[in-house]
Amino acid sequence: MANATCVAVSHEGPVTVLSMQFEPHNLLGPDLMAGMREGLKSATENGSRAILLKSGLRHFSAGADTSLFAAALGDAGQLSVSPLDFLRELESFPLPMVAAVKGVCVGGGLELALACDLILAARSSKLGSVEATIGLNPLMGAVQRQVQRAGIARAKEMSMLARRYDAETMEKWNIINRVVDDEHLEDAAMAITMELANGPTLAHSITKQIANLAAAKGVQAADEAMEQLQLPLWKSEDVEIGLNSLMTQGPGLAIFKGR
Repeated sequence: MANATCVAVSHEGPVTVLSMQFEPHNLLGPDLMAGMREGLKSATENGSRAILLKSGLRHFSAGADTSLFAAALGDAGQLSVSPLDFLRELESFPLPMVAAVKGVCVGGGLELALACDLILAARSSKLGSVEATIGLNPLMGAVQRQVQRAGIARAKEMSMLARRYDAETMEKWNIINRVVDDEHLEDAAMAITMELANGPTLAHSITKQIANLAAAKGVQAADEAMEQLQLPLWKSEDVEIGLNSLMTQGPGLAIFKGR
């Protein structure tokens, strides 16, 4: 399947929607990765201010394309492409990204969702790190990101037992942000993505950098880098708009332009 048809790209106002449609189960491999990269490039070129990642199939993603593993078997120990590099690309993408999870979201599919800033999941969805069932552990950093979100005990449980969990459990453990009734998932995900898109785009980008730095290197490292990272804010039109709106209309009424 060509990359362009692995991920359908559409633009709804300031939001770019990436809809994975890589039959049969959105398996994560070179084709889907390339389609995602093309979609993010399209978002940048279109001037979008937030990304909604969803599935156009029954399931969000059933994991990795096992053809990735062939080259690494035996003494080679090297995957044909680096899934971790791809995840880092998504995590560092400057725009807010929201994942709308439905159906099965396991293995590399869960790691794909974890690379997004917010995760909304349908109530009937099932999520988990199931790589141990084929003798592996997560290859895109799920273990360490689960430690960040849920603590070491839960991270070990998820990756060592390789179970599928209901969305309510994942919300309780802070793996995802919110559970939504199935019939409301797409509307709820679009609403929160649109809210982010209408916010101060530069501030959101800097928030992502500070949060990622704190998660990777600790609060002190984030504190030391924060003022430098925030310097561009003081020249942004959105800060001027926000301050003027606060003084003239009160809080929460600013209409930002994303620059």
